[in-house]
Amino acid sequence: MKREIYNDLIKWKNSSRRKPLLMYGARQVGKTWLLKEFGRSEYKETLYLNFDSEAAIHKYFAENISPSYIITGLEDHFGKKIIPQETLIIMDEIQECQRAKDSLKYFNEQAPQYHVATAGSFLGIAGGKFPVGQVNTITLRPLSFYEFLEATGNSLLLESLKKNDLSNAGITSVTAEKKLKEYMYIGGMPEAVNAFIESGNLHEARKVQEKILDNYKNDFTKHIKGTDIPKVRMLWDSIPLHLSKEKKKFMYSEIRTGARAASYENALDWLVNTGLVHKIDRVNTPKLPLAGYADRDAFKIYMLDTGLLSAAAGLDIQTFYEPDPQVYKEFKGAIAEQFVLQELKTLESRLAAKLPIYYWARDEGKSEVDFIIQWRNEIIPIEVKSGINKKSKSLEIYNSLYKPAHAVRTTLKNFGIKDNLCSIPLFMIAGLFDLQALN
Repeated sequence: MKREIYNDLIKWKNSSRRKPLLMYGARQVGKTWLLKEFGRSEYKETLYLNFDSEAAIHKYFAENISPSYIITGLEDHFGKKIIPQETLIIMDEIQECQRAKDSLKYFNEQAPQYHVATAGSFLGIAGGKFPVGQVNTITLRPLSFYEFLEATGNSLLLESLKKNDLSNAGITSVTAEKKLKEYMYIGGMPEAVNAFIESGNLHEARKVQEKILDNYKNDFTKHIKGTDIPKVRMLWDSIPLHLSKEKKKFMYSEIRTGARAASYENALDWLVNTGLVHKIDRVNTPKLPLAGYADRDAFKIYMLDTGLLSAAAGLDIQTFYEPDPQVYKEFKGAIAEQFVLQELKTLESRLAAKLPIYYWARDEGKSEVDFIIQWRNEIIPIEVKSGINKKSKSLEIYNSLYKPAHAVRTTLKNFGIKDNLCSIPLFMIAGLFDLQALN
């Protein structure tokens, strides 16, 4: 599977200011595969270390963590010469070895000629010191809609969407919407996508999703202290319930009667820091910078992947293929919101810039805009309308109050611009900043 982030790995390899690489990403998004594929394609030799499954590797970092000592030990272990520029050293699950993390500082300062790439599914919750300023970082997420189209052999549709032009022979909005529904069900977890590609069967993708969800719950037991395990599980299981509401603000009382923030904040932080959920804070007053006006106590949470959300909610395959777009009505648009959020997160990597994402709501809770983003020196509201209906009272209220230079609404209608409002087909949201109207 071609991943857009691969281009960033090439840039890292060729950079004169290269530092050891630290790849973030939730479990099973494809970090190990991608780094191995990168090594296989771009280097003459790749050495792979896994600190979780290979206890013998730890001894090379136990006492002396100078690069020369480590390199000599690894050459002896693998029986291969490590040649700068030609050998990629992959250190996987590096959070399991603090001394290996510490060594990255010395690889950067004393031996930058060696190419060291590291990864870990639980880096966000790992204790111990972190080599601040001594590493380059990158985040891998589930496959985006564009990546999904390429992986599933829909390159003509992909190119049409990138060009905002569906005039190619055989390409229509109906085709694009069908593939969007397919993506919403399958999602972007590489193993689920691969299961669909190999079998052509959506049921096979669902089996993989259910296995991934089970694996995550097993991780709760392995990586969380005993008293917090049930809290993380209850919070994780409550996400579909929260997203089923018209107003999706997270309420601890929905987890269990009498639940309070103080009891569940650590559980939420764990899920956020492992990349399993996205926490979107509310902003009452949309001013620059948005971070300065965020209400951290009012927020919405989403899963990392639309396919996993559909599996966790038990959405049936037929829901996605009925002639009437019923899928977009399920969860009151939650699937569509999850999709848009994922695409916005992917845009961060594509733009190589942070894209602060929040949502707007008034204190009385009567008006709410699904997302507002900070792009350059502008705040752009994004209303996710998941069907044909384009009416949006909340966005109209936001416009009248704050008069943004640009506002965005997604629908299943065709692309259009009226005054400051840019209407974008849901399946084209990835091209948001390619639109001339927003530049």
